[in-house]
Amino acid sequence: MKTRLGTFVAVLSMLGLLASCAQMGPLEAQNDTSRRAAQHARTYADHNNLARQYENTAKEIRVKAEEQKKLLQHYEEKSYLYGRQAQDFQSRTWALVNKYEQAAEENIRQAAFHQKMASELAKRDYATPMETPGQQNRENKARIGSDPKDRI
Repeated sequence: MKTRLGTFVAVLSMLGLLASCAQMGPLEAQNDTSRRAAQHARTYADHNNLARQYENTAKEIRVKAEEQKKLLQHYEEKSYLYGRQAQDFQSRTWALVNKYEQAAEENIRQAAFHQKMASELAKRDYATPMETPGQQNRENKARIGSDPKDRI
């Protein structure tokens, strides 16, 4: 009875440890918020900010890919240290490197797209800030007062 309970507690604690170490998908959550922001981007500033955000994300992902490449090289050079699991470690690490590289390329494509959209909006003068009604009225009054034809 005690051995079953001990085994159960050990298995349960190992599952808890594995669940706490697992990645919860911060890239997926970040991609979801980026996707929503991209759908609602209307101005030059919106697209420019999105382009910078995608570029920064691509840089971060490339750093992670480089770390995994170093780890892969270690696994290949020192495979004798890991025994039967060496090939598993190598294949998982190689898959992560590929996943990171593809994600970085996708982020670069998205950044280029949003940079293109920002430049097109800047060319069309959509980048100028909208005037408030108070500013518009003051400018109109100043123009009216300075024009000699408007004086009575």
